[in-house]
Amino acid sequence: LPPNCYIDNPISSVATKFIHTSTNKVRCPINAIRWTPEGRRLITGSSTGEFTLWNGLTFNFETILQAHFSAIRCMKWSHNDTWMISGDDSGAIKYWQSNMNNLKELPAHKETVRDLSFSPTDSKFASCSDDGTIKIWSFAEAQEERVLTGHGWDVKCLAWHPTKGLLASGSKDNLAKIWDPKTGKALATLHGHKNTIMQTSWNKNGNWLLTACRDQLVRLYDIRTMKELQVFRGHKREVQSISWHPIHEKLFVSGGWEGSMIYWQVGDANPLAEIETAHESSVFALDWHPMGHILASGSNDHTTRFWTRNRPGDPMNDRMNLSKEEADAMGLKAEEIVDDMGGGHEGECVD
Repeated sequence: LPPNCYIDNPISSVATKFIHTSTNKVRCPINAIRWTPEGRRLITGSSTGEFTLWNGLTFNFETILQAHFSAIRCMKWSHNDTWMISGDDSGAIKYWQSNMNNLKELPAHKETVRDLSFSPTDSKFASCSDDGTIKIWSFAEAQEERVLTGHGWDVKCLAWHPTKGLLASGSKDNLAKIWDPKTGKALATLHGHKNTIMQTSWNKNGNWLLTACRDQLVRLYDIRTMKELQVFRGHKREVQSISWHPIHEKLFVSGGWEGSMIYWQVGDANPLAEIETAHESSVFALDWHPMGHILASGSNDHTTRFWTRNRPGDPMNDRMNLSKEEADAMGLKAEEIVDDMGGGHEGECVD
């Protein structure tokens, strides 16, 4: 049954079962991934500037297009599911329809566009860049409305509040800031981290802000009190990516520099599950299927991997869930699963 049938049991949605690896023919780091709003396809953005579309059911290659002329860094769907925007290393932002038709291109920043986020009404969106600025744009006119300055270094991530006029950003200056996009003023600064903040993400409840940092920690803030609610310790290297579960309010996953993925529940100090060798290199991007039953991960090891929930009674005996010693002793290869699911296939795109 889908996750929304187990509202009171978030642990049932921990996606630790490896299903599939999808690899482009021209192997290159996968910087950004996004499920289409209806969940039929996964779009990956690579460092060669290409969008690759993978089937959400069979995980096979569907199509590839040269979307940008430099590395794609971020992609974001509008709340009304009609538009997608993407940003690249040259500072350009592009508008895409759901059929992957490119309608507009903006020379938005002088340096790499690191993150994008739509306002709750989709009438505006925000972008942040290594040039140290955050910009507010009118979506329909594609006009810059406001520039937010206050971070002392590259702005690496940004997230618009799901319902309010609030923006959260994280920077290489180790600070997370909360902004009023109407006035362009910084309302609060969160000083918890000791290194670059790589990602910020609002919970759909609108009260919790999650920050992932290169100090190996994930911090959760409650914006009603502007206080830190919890610190999640478990990664052995820098935390690169985080993603809240779309159904279960308290569940999220984080990806690390060394290729690990850890599942957490707010309120629990210890992880619900950990996949130490989910990837061979840094996990750059994580995105849940809109239904919450599949997780996709994109990595610096040039692969996109799909993960799902273990069924009751499933043995946790694939290479991803065993230690290297145990897997070697059982003679398991990297993408082999000892069960009758027929999972663990390699998928290549043929273009």
